[in-house]
Amino acid sequence: MARILITPRSLTAEPPAELDLLKEAGHELVFATPGVMPDEAELLGLVPGVEGWLAGVEPITPAVIAAAGRLRIISRNGSGTDNLPMEALDARGIHVTRAMAANATGVAELALGLILCASRHIHEVSRGVATGGWPRPKGREIEGAVAGIVGTGAIGRKVAGFLAALGAEVVACDPCRPDLGTLSGRVRYVELPELLERSEILSLHCPMPGHGRPLIDAAGLAAMPKGSIIVNTARAGLLDEAALRAALDAGHVHAYATDVFAEEPPAPGSLAAHPRVIATSHIGGLTGASVRRATQAAVDSLLAYLAGDGHALR
Repeated sequence: MARILITPRSLTAEPPAELDLLKEAGHELVFATPGVMPDEAELLGLVPGVEGWLAGVEPITPAVIAAAGRLRIISRNGSGTDNLPMEALDARGIHVTRAMAANATGVAELALGLILCASRHIHEVSRGVATGGWPRPKGREIEGAVAGIVGTGAIGRKVAGFLAALGAEVVACDPCRPDLGTLSGRVRYVELPELLERSEILSLHCPMPGHGRPLIDAAGLAAMPKGSIIVNTARAGLLDEAALRAALDAGHVHAYATDVFAEEPPAPGSLAAHPRVIATSHIGGLTGASVRRATQAAVDSLLAYLAGDGHALR
């Protein structure tokens, strides 16, 4: 049977029962440091002899893949592959599977929570009351606002539905323009420039562009309405950080609420410390139900592939 590496922080901190299926099938489980995102040095020490890998969002370099001489499959417990060296994996014929939409509800609900927090200054008010103050800043309502959704996969569609139900005018952009199903008539597709020009609330739910540069630069931020709110539960690199900081300093962007950072945890004094930033620690998919669904999907993929009848999904 195979040695299988387990690296997602949510699984190493408290190994869930779904992993027992791998052990019951006779596989040996190898865990990274509990609750910590492994770096390249740790991964280099763990991958030799591993045939399967249940991976999270930790960066995986070509050097790590080169050291994993027996690796046959990486099974992600999420939908993204931005952290994987796909060229190196393709060259080796290593299969990659993804737990598509398994954490969509958890991430979408966090995005809505961040929108509400930024709209009603909940984080500021809570801190003020806790320290003996009684701050009463004027908030804004979602009803009647224009909300833009970038990316209408499973997560983006859920957020669009939440906002439409709360009375927002929802516009969306996605190069593939997938069918909106029950949201048709309540959500309208537009191109990105129009979306940015109109969005008082902007929520990002897309992968990085193929060219690797930010999707929204200084010009895109300047085109947004003054006092807009931006929520990012997708990828830190979607926004030009220097331009975003300048827009926050100027008050053009009222608040940036994000669950993702280029460096996790972010360094002291980084964008996370900005007074107009609401920062969470990559917890979008960290709900009991999301972890169970994602782990089960990733485990099923490993079991199927290692048994010889799996299918690689990219």
